[in-house]
Amino acid sequence: MDVRKRQPIGIELVKKGIVTEADIDEALQEQKQNPDKKLGEILNDLHVCDSHVLIEAIGEIVGVKGIILTQSLIKIEVLNYISLEIAKRNKAVPFDIENGKIKVCFSDTTNTRNIEAVRLLMLNKGLVIEPYITFGNILDDILKSLGGTADRDMRRIGQDDNITEIVDSIIKTAMEKRASDIHIEPEKDDVRVRYRIDGELFTATSIPKEKQTQVIGRLKAISNMHQEKQESQDGRILLYDDYNIRVSSQKNVYGEKFVLRLLKKNSNIKNIFELGFPGTEKELDKSINKRNSITVIAAPTGEGKTTTLYSFMDYLNKPEINITTIEDPVEIRIDGLNQIEVDAKSTFSSSLRTVLRQDPDIILVGEIRDQETAEIAIQSGQTGHYVLSTIHTIDAVEVITRLRKMGVPDYDIASTLATAISQRLVRKLCPHCRKEREFTTEEKNIIEKIGEKYNVDFDLKGKTTYEAIGCNKCNNTGYYDRIGIFEVLNIEDDIKELIMNGASSIEIKKHALEGSYKPLCIDGINKVIAGITNLDELNRKILIF
Repeated sequence: MDVRKRQPIGIELVKKGIVTEADIDEALQEQKQNPDKKLGEILNDLHVCDSHVLIEAIGEIVGVKGIILTQSLIKIEVLNYISLEIAKRNKAVPFDIENGKIKVCFSDTTNTRNIEAVRLLMLNKGLVIEPYITFGNILDDILKSLGGTADRDMRRIGQDDNITEIVDSIIKTAMEKRASDIHIEPEKDDVRVRYRIDGELFTATSIPKEKQTQVIGRLKAISNMHQEKQESQDGRILLYDDYNIRVSSQKNVYGEKFVLRLLKKNSNIKNIFELGFPGTEKELDKSINKRNSITVIAAPTGEGKTTTLYSFMDYLNKPEINITTIEDPVEIRIDGLNQIEVDAKSTFSSSLRTVLRQDPDIILVGEIRDQETAEIAIQSGQTGHYVLSTIHTIDAVEVITRLRKMGVPDYDIASTLATAISQRLVRKLCPHCRKEREFTTEEKNIIEKIGEKYNVDFDLKGKTTYEAIGCNKCNNTGYYDRIGIFEVLNIEDDIKELIMNGASSIEIKKHALEGSYKPLCIDGINKVIAGITNLDELNRKILIF
């Protein structure tokens, strides 16, 4: 049998006499079914030899020390040196310090990017890393034991015997942790509780399975839901002074899952520039302060479209202007606006028809979901109104394609669409624990290549970036709050002509890039250079490398 075709690590292990060729064959067959698992981990699962002998041999092959990492070997408070998020992302656990060196265990030492990220992080703490390697499943278990939580203190949530206090503590802790949503999910052996904080889900705690029925009963009682029904229901919790809480239930194989959306009452609307909108007030006026037209904000679900709409409304709100909004639901009440909530008896399109008889100057339509709403919104823009709305697309140019697919004629799009704005939310570095460092050569190359591609000169001279560290204030994530990154496509006469001629989105984008339009990554990199976020977070959101 020709072993030259095998993975190098397999060849070396056979040469060392640690495993046989038959063992490698079996492991490779297993790897075809589980391509994410490393060969060494599969061999260990197959029990072909002693685990310590195997990992030490693998360590010798890759040039680091191989160990079976256990809790007893962890001599330091791990999360004091690395945030849980960074540890998970880089599959790395620091476990001991000796003579200015910090021992860090990885599951893959061939991934130089991961090692470099951890090396720089520890260097900022005045420590030099000494890399070790262990099996991936062992490291995963260690990471889970560190919490897999937004904060280790959350583990105590829901452990009370009183069901009312369990539910109350889950909700109040979510509020304290700035969560936007609470997920209460029945599983086979328990009930998992997760919080969405700054757009990311974190496991907060688990509730014993025997309390599941009582917890669900309590949630239904305070949400004004039917206790007997197990199909999907919607409700509201109005027990907390500062919050309206929307509740949705959905049956799954282990019970009923609940999602609670926490909406803060009377929350201050942020200035549009606080949200991260680029440019000046003059440029903003050019994009949104118009008549006889429509402005559409595009992004996937959960990327802050509604928040941006509210900021635009606040910016445009004046006593001499009649502004009416049609929303599902009304999330923030704004003085001076006429806000209409869509319910079971009405739709966006039917409400929009009624609003047009109310002499509005500006109309906000929460979302363009179908052809009927799109057509009425366009017609409203054509008859002297200014309409703002949202739509689900990946970028500003694709707004045109989406409207076309809804059946809106090219003529109507070209004559009425004034501006398409796309956005994403990226997490801001925590100001309390972020660590300043120089851009790496690789990071500079990434930024420079994007600059060359879009004809943008990024000035990196004397600029630094920051590493996300993690502390109690940011739930050990290294990030606190979010900010928008934007791209703005103003529909000028040349773009209108392309739309009228049926040009594809690729043709329109190519032409727009020759003008003032710049894609999301440009604003994102500007915010990286400004120290607001970092390249890792930007790449997580929009994949720039």
